[in-house]
Amino acid sequence: MPGKGIEKRAAVLEAALDLFVERGFHGAPTSLIAQQAGVGVGTIYRYFPSKEELVHSIYNEVHLRFHKRFSERPQEGSSLKDRLTILLELLLAAFINSPRDFRFLEQYHYSPFADTDRSELPAEEQNILNKLLAEGKDAGALVENATISMVGNVDVYRGELQVVPSKPSISIFN
Repeated sequence: MPGKGIEKRAAVLEAALDLFVERGFHGAPTSLIAQQAGVGVGTIYRYFPSKEELVHSIYNEVHLRFHKRFSERPQEGSSLKDRLTILLELLLAAFINSPRDFRFLEQYHYSPFADTDRSELPAEEQNILNKLLAEGKDAGALVENATISMVGNVDVYRGELQVVPSKPSISIFN
């Protein structure tokens, strides 16, 4: 049975996540987070030395949840193309099934908080997609200039993974 401290910390994390998604980082003062969590403002600072640390703690928890979705499911296809397709399907499903987490990650990545990498994941596991792209480039299966931003614009075009909309006839695959 979790102790009250763990329950209070979890309540603060959940309330802050909800408010950050609804109002943004600067629109969610610690007083409002405390009120929504049912704790005193001082309780927040007992677990998190600053609001910035609270934001980074939420990022790490959400990032870990997303990472588990990708690492726990075995790669079904053996080819790079199959593994990339599966990864993109998992990513899309995660965004659809967890819109709150996705909105938080999006806000975080476009905020000043993202300037310092505070991920608790080991460096080699932080970006599965980058690792897969590097593997594809090394094997000669992907064009040398394939990037994450290109994959972000990947779509299925006539049965092939293609970069869209700027050049739908250019594939990231060799």
